[in-house]
Amino acid sequence: MKKSLLAVAIAALVPGAVMAQTNVTLFGVADVGLTQRKGDGNGSVTGLGSSLFSSSRFGVRGVEDLGGGLRAGFWLEAGYNMDTAFGQTSSTNNQANGASGAAAAVNGLTFNRRATASLMGGFGEVRMGRDYVPVFWNHTLFDPFGTVGIGAATASTARLLDGAVANNAAGTAVTGVRASNSIGYLLPGGLGGLYGQAMYAFGENPSNAGATKNDGKYMGVRLGFAQGPFDVAAGYGKVDFAAGDVTNTNIAGAYTFGPAKIMAQLNNQENKQVTQGGQKQRDILIGATYAMGATTLRASLIDSKVSDLVGTTGAREGARRYTIGVSQALSKRTNLFAAYGVTDNKGSDTAFSNGRAVGATNLGGKTSGFDLGVAHSF
Repeated sequence: MKKSLLAVAIAALVPGAVMAQTNVTLFGVADVGLTQRKGDGNGSVTGLGSSLFSSSRFGVRGVEDLGGGLRAGFWLEAGYNMDTAFGQTSSTNNQANGASGAAAAVNGLTFNRRATASLMGGFGEVRMGRDYVPVFWNHTLFDPFGTVGIGAATASTARLLDGAVANNAAGTAVTGVRASNSIGYLLPGGLGGLYGQAMYAFGENPSNAGATKNDGKYMGVRLGFAQGPFDVAAGYGKVDFAAGDVTNTNIAGAYTFGPAKIMAQLNNQENKQVTQGGQKQRDILIGATYAMGATTLRASLIDSKVSDLVGTTGAREGARRYTIGVSQALSKRTNLFAAYGVTDNKGSDTAFSNGRAVGATNLGGKTSGFDLGVAHSF
């Protein structure tokens, strides 16, 4: 039954040559739960949410041995929402995401999370297509809550990334997580703990577009070292816009001792688009996990400071976020989870909230919320 379902899925998604491959895997995650978000002066919303513990996704991937140590592979991965069954948005040119808000109801399933073809060997891996940008891995791998749910640090640490792009609110991060039209290179294993990734992505504008011909062009790099209980990495990414570039630089690390793991991040973002205020932001994250058999405790603290690059939009402050959570593994593939978080805006700021949240409207107000649900991987 499993093999027949796999064959049907592959035939429907990837016709022709893929069927000749001998190593093809169907995979995914179904994550759904009860969620509440509220903000001072702005009420609350309670309902179902998706991707609260692990991103809901559906994909197919495969590898073919070409001989002589050379392999070819493909990876197609689509994000979707369990609570609505709608697909998630993507970007064709790294300049604006697809429909959002009410218009997102028309979204079908697309391979927005990753769509790549690769050549792999002793030299490393060369990928082409839509893929994760190098700097993103420091955001997610060194965060006790990854990048989803009430604890997702990226609600703060990726808030400025491409937030000034037309049709996108702060935090949409067109190239903060992934880039379309990309060519990437990953270092091979066996380098004594050294690892790394580099990427170039095209904005695909006409050469006669004038000042905007390079809009959406992305360049990024990440270099890390992992050995024993230590893991540390630094990353840099930049997306070009005639109105002003958007950059993200970060360094992150983790240390594991017994059942405990501590993590830390330092992130710096700059959005130089003066028409949108021209902001820069510094974020510090400190977090930890502690495993007790099938139970894992999680906690994080994030301190954010925002200031204007041009002094035209008034004072910026920042926020401090606190999140605690717990997960219970029912099996290797199924987890129950719960998390609670509070974001306390500093001074007169109202810009920060907990993930896809109801923001505060009171100056210096708080936002808070919880997630409670189940995640199953296959």
